[in-house]
Amino acid sequence: MQPTNQPTNQPTNQPTNQPTNQPTNQPTNQPSNLSLVELKNSLLEDLKSRVEDKILEQANFDLLSKLIKNAETKPEAIAIAELGTTYKRTGFHFDKKLEKIGSTIKYFKKNSELSFFQNEHSKTHKLIIGDNYDALLNLSISYKGKIDVIYIDPPYGKDDMGEFADTNYNNAITRDNLLSMLYPRLVLARQLLSDEGVIFCSIDDKNHAYVKGLFDEVLGERNYIGEYVRQSKVGGGNDSKFIVKEHEYCIVYAKDKSVTDPMGINHDEKYLKRYKEKDENGRYFWDTLARPGLKNPIYYDIPLPDGSSVNRGWICSEKTFYEKLSNGQIRIKENDRDSDSKYSIQFKQYLNSKKIPRSFSTDFGGNTDGTSDLEKIFGVKVFSYPKPGKFIRTILSTLSKDNSIVLDFFAGSGTTGQAVLELNKEDGGNRTFILCTNNEKTEINPNGIAIDVTSKRLRRIMTGSCYDGTNDFEWIKKNSPLGDNLDVYEIAEVSNSEQSEGKSAFDVIDEELYSEVKMTPKDKIKWVCENFSVTQKYLEDRV
Repeated sequence: MQPTNQPTNQPTNQPTNQPTNQPTNQPTNQPSNLSLVELKNSLLEDLKSRVEDKILEQANFDLLSKLIKNAETKPEAIAIAELGTTYKRTGFHFDKKLEKIGSTIKYFKKNSELSFFQNEHSKTHKLIIGDNYDALLNLSISYKGKIDVIYIDPPYGKDDMGEFADTNYNNAITRDNLLSMLYPRLVLARQLLSDEGVIFCSIDDKNHAYVKGLFDEVLGERNYIGEYVRQSKVGGGNDSKFIVKEHEYCIVYAKDKSVTDPMGINHDEKYLKRYKEKDENGRYFWDTLARPGLKNPIYYDIPLPDGSSVNRGWICSEKTFYEKLSNGQIRIKENDRDSDSKYSIQFKQYLNSKKIPRSFSTDFGGNTDGTSDLEKIFGVKVFSYPKPGKFIRTILSTLSKDNSIVLDFFAGSGTTGQAVLELNKEDGGNRTFILCTNNEKTEINPNGIAIDVTSKRLRRIMTGSCYDGTNDFEWIKKNSPLGDNLDVYEIAEVSNSEQSEGKSAFDVIDEELYSEVKMTPKDKIKWVCENFSVTQKYLEDRV
């Protein structure tokens, strides 16, 4: 139903008290619908985190806190808080883009031709086509604090971004462009993460230090978990006169490391064969209490059943030895006759449910594996430098939640989506993915990457056939369809002043695409006004 007159709370070109030139390096990207009190509290929380990161002095925080509490308007509170960030640097400077409010509301519009539904009892995943900044703004309406895992592989390498100006390290994207592009998107990504959530970011050695510094600024140094060093290729090296580069990095941060679950990888069957016995504490095998080459051995006499004793470098104290001997976790066992010694002293070595992932891996899959994965689905090369699915499956498997919502807002060919589906099939998990990608047109993708590659890849591996019904591709000959449903959204736009019947924001925005039930006209107007002013934001280069 179209209201006769435009309501007074309709999103406008410039919300009341919204600064017209608000920079993205302000302490937070605050939703425009926050009250003054809520805004002050949020600004203070951000400044507190800077004190914890040893970036802002406590005395300066105390002064800024008093000034913010006495601020009379939102712009005044924000301006005061910015005094606590003007010198906040992580070893580099870059020109951040300005965030402005425009007159156009961006919203999700379902693409019914690319979406498909197979089973009402199956999970439904999402593919969003369009600028990932707009996608993140829209996701913040229904997914704020709900995303468990984010993986991104931003365009950092040569030829990944088309024609840009002269660049650092011969990259095809300037470092200023890379960092200023990533900054506001990381701020939004942090808002989307759940309290226990983690974010993975692949990056090359040329930009590693700079991007890590950016993550330190947005996520906080205290939330740095570590990084994987992935061997991306093996052999060769004729392209270098110095060090042969065979690796890439993947940095890992938590939203809040203090509450994030430990990470681990499931043991393979070869490893599990050793743990043949089991008791109330789990699977175990008997291991020797004395270890050759032990760094700090403990020496004491242990009496043996024949009246003799033995003194070696034991792995536990004498007190612990007798405690475990009494409760059956240590045994003194008579050896076979041909053994060097008559007795062996053993303890139960229990199986940990997961092993801690290593920071360096040669078995994540190389770059050629990613290309091979994609060619099995399409038969020809359709995308440059796709990540290997094994790599993303492995990092996702280190997380304890098997019902995670996984977001990739630089989705490219859709490897993350396939990895989620394959991991669900492997371990019975219930993960869902949200992929965001632009539809950049290239010579090999004349209709755009999202149309020619991402959506077609997902269609083929999920249903077993192409959109045209054919199934003559190599992957399906050796694999069963991975199942589930896919909703494909595009970023559409509507003027915030549009009032024509059936064309206003209240008419064209479908609340069900945001996990809402159908609303009455009155409730719909209120919901749109409260949530969609944020989607009017756009980024403008600093002059």
